[in-house]
Amino acid sequence: MSILSFTILVWLGGLAAGLLGALTGLGGGVVIVPLLTLFFGVDIRYALGASLISVIATSSGAASAYVREGYSNIRIGMFLEIATTLGAIAGASLTTILPPAVIAVIFGCVLIFSSYLSSRRPRDNPDCVPDRLTARLRMESTYPTPEGEKPYHVRNVLGGFGLMSVAGLLSGLLGIGSGALKVLAMDMIMCLPFKVSTTTSNFMIGVTAAASAGIYLGNGYIQPALAMPVVLGVLPGSMLGSRILGGASVRVLRLIFTLTILALGIEMIYNGLSGGFK
Repeated sequence: MSILSFTILVWLGGLAAGLLGALTGLGGGVVIVPLLTLFFGVDIRYALGASLISVIATSSGAASAYVREGYSNIRIGMFLEIATTLGAIAGASLTTILPPAVIAVIFGCVLIFSSYLSSRRPRDNPDCVPDRLTARLRMESTYPTPEGEKPYHVRNVLGGFGLMSVAGLLSGLLGIGSGALKVLAMDMIMCLPFKVSTTTSNFMIGVTAAASAGIYLGNGYIQPALAMPVVLGVLPGSMLGSRILGGASVRVLRLIFTLTILALGIEMIYNGLSGGFK
């Protein structure tokens, strides 16, 4: 395969990853890393480095639109970033210690878990009772709906904070935005509406990725020739996804996404256990 063909194919993969990552809040890394390692034979650590850069681009492309449209909860996002940033630095440090096969198996397990989360029916109108801490932190807000601004309450911010530290750890270790755990923490534990959870997740993943990208760069795992076409594809894909999310029903897309990353997760685990990553 020529360099030009490789670059074009990686760019197309990045475009699809950015679109799906913005629509689901899971981040494009869950597609980029399997794409580069399984289909293009890229060393998993360099794939993780390129994925981290793409995650930053995904967040930059989608988050600005979501903030402008009033979906993202900035106060919640900035508070939870304390946990994800610390976790991301710890996870990136583990990358230099763990063997690639172990990283691949962990990544596959995260993909399977992400497919489960993506298949869940979202709770667009959760009925939540705020606790004293979230009320004191003034985390309640509103988000736009066809009927106008809809208020929502928040609860269990400490539980969400704890799960966010795990999300940050996986983000740094696996080169992903860990949107699956972020959405889980905000949707199931903190009781945020689904669209607020996904959009706030997109706002957060860039900061989380940036915290660990420096460690990857210092260890030489970020190659500009690989990261550039990924970013150039992910950025327009994420911007397109942010435009679609507001008024679109994404049930069919979520089903396709769920089946795809489930298959990729199984393949990652198989290759890790069978010696496909060295």
